[in-house]
Amino acid sequence: MEKVVTADYLRSVFNGKRVLLTGHTGFKGAWMLQILEWLGASVKGYSLAPEKPQDLYNLIEGDKLCYSSVIGDICDAANLEAEIVNFEPHFVFHFAAQALVRRGYDRPAYTFLVNAQGTAHVLDAIRHLVPPCVAVMITTDKVYDNPERGLPFSEEDKLGGYDPYSASKAAAEIVIDSYRRSFFNPKDYSNHEKTISAARAGNVIGGGDYSDDRIIPDIVRSIAFGETVGLRNPLSIRPWQHVLEPLGAYLLLAAKQSEDHVTHSTAYNVGPNPGDMLTVEELTQIFIDCYGYGSYKSFAEEGAPHEAKLLLLDSSKAARELGWRPQMDARAAIQWTAQWYADKDRTPHEKCMDQIKQYFGA
Repeated sequence: MEKVVTADYLRSVFNGKRVLLTGHTGFKGAWMLQILEWLGASVKGYSLAPEKPQDLYNLIEGDKLCYSSVIGDICDAANLEAEIVNFEPHFVFHFAAQALVRRGYDRPAYTFLVNAQGTAHVLDAIRHLVPPCVAVMITTDKVYDNPERGLPFSEEDKLGGYDPYSASKAAAEIVIDSYRRSFFNPKDYSNHEKTISAARAGNVIGGGDYSDDRIIPDIVRSIAFGETVGLRNPLSIRPWQHVLEPLGAYLLLAAKQSEDHVTHSTAYNVGPNPGDMLTVEELTQIFIDCYGYGSYKSFAEEGAPHEAKLLLLDSSKAARELGWRPQMDARAAIQWTAQWYADKDRTPHEKCMDQIKQYFGA
């Protein structure tokens, strides 16, 4: 595997730095926490408590990896601002979100509150920081108005969203752009010393995900209980990525921002190579083959809420401006994920760290 983002380079940027990580108790946040701690950063997490005992953050004993772990709500603007300002971070990675499409249908107003207003709260807190700060705001590939024509979306395409989750993330992008123009304008960097970017990644997979309404956790739970995996949308196509792919891109983006405070204060897509597409059914079969056993069946779910069946990203801007590109294809990402779950001999933290070191070339 050719290394696009290396451990040595990232350690030169993050070692000894203070990093504020919202959503550190979530799946992607827990992986990011392990990487940052390994790179030598002092990480302060701010997030709601993990939802389940088997959430990855609990499995890796995440509290031990944090300089400080604050269980708090990004909707609590005063508390969030106090925690960020008192910490004086060099870097901010904003992961905290209501991240499930179906939960967005169940709690639409809450989803908009967390994803749009919560993002504004984070940016407001950054406004009040005195030291220079680099911030990477994480959204999603679902921020685009998607007519499902089979064409990859570029960063200049129209934002939108059919369902509340997608629309709330598109709203978050508008919030980010407004704050960037109004308070963190790159042309005025010498006065505010803040650089703000947005990163849009797709459907990430990886070991330790036990969330609801996600395909890999559904497969793992079905296998554990000796049940047949039920596929709601077997022909849906997603830009499947191993979780380390976007995390590496976020770290690279933050590093580049710290070197060039103007050029990279913008939005970037982070997706697989063109043509690297698999359906839900293909993903399931590859996972089962690698895991060693399991079965699946498709079924028609009556009254199911709308979800996009085709979503593709154009990541050429990240390749051109950051030098980032995927290091593994979808098949490899699925295999790495299945191997993580199939390995019963090591702790979750050991398994994560083994893959982190492989990916970044320790």
